[in-house]
Amino acid sequence: MRLASLLSGGKDSVYAAHLTQRDHQLSYMVSMKPENPDSYMFHTVNIDATRLQAEAWGIPYVETKTQGIKEKELEDLKETLSMLQIDGVVTGAIASKYQADRVNRLCIELGLTHLSPLWGKEREQLLHDMLGSGMKIIFSAVAAHGLDQTWLGEPITPERVAKLKSLNQMYGVDMCGEGGEYESLVLDAPWFTRRIEITEADKTWDGVSGRYNIKTATLVDRKKHNKI
Repeated sequence: MRLASLLSGGKDSVYAAHLTQRDHQLSYMVSMKPENPDSYMFHTVNIDATRLQAEAWGIPYVETKTQGIKEKELEDLKETLSMLQIDGVVTGAIASKYQADRVNRLCIELGLTHLSPLWGKEREQLLHDMLGSGMKIIFSAVAAHGLDQTWLGEPITPERVAKLKSLNQMYGVDMCGEGGEYESLVLDAPWFTRRIEITEADKTWDGVSGRYNIKTATLVDRKKHNKI
């Protein structure tokens, strides 16, 4: 099948697309850019980095701006997908029924297949599988008890996975961030031809939640020193 994969820049969307690429053709990476930072459907943190990911991946990139209004943003996605020559759509949803139900409905309306290879996966094993695949992932936002500003911009490592497991047991924090506890950004993967190097960034923290805001970034050859 010819697929369009919804790309947020985070670990889930990148890994889901990678898994489907084994058996299907990834024809497009599609990123929705909401004006509303509190979009119900789409990620907003460092969404501009998706263009670099698609370039490093060598897959055509489609970007659509949306006001990010609840439900209306689905119409914007539908319009974008309807213009592509595809058979299906890939998402990185693991447990979000809100997102899954809406993408399922949209695909039915367009006559497309919805592939969601991460759905229902056990969280701890999934994180280890992602790290085992060779992806280099950082925390781009945090918003949960036990996750503070020291996590921002830091790589996801086996040690961090163990800490997330502890936070899950103590406070119910979803280890993959499915409840909005954190967001992530993939800087490199074996299927990229180059890696993303962040050249300027800052952190914002309001005492409860925070973001790692990338100001500038570029693609570089892996032979250059990798800072993470």
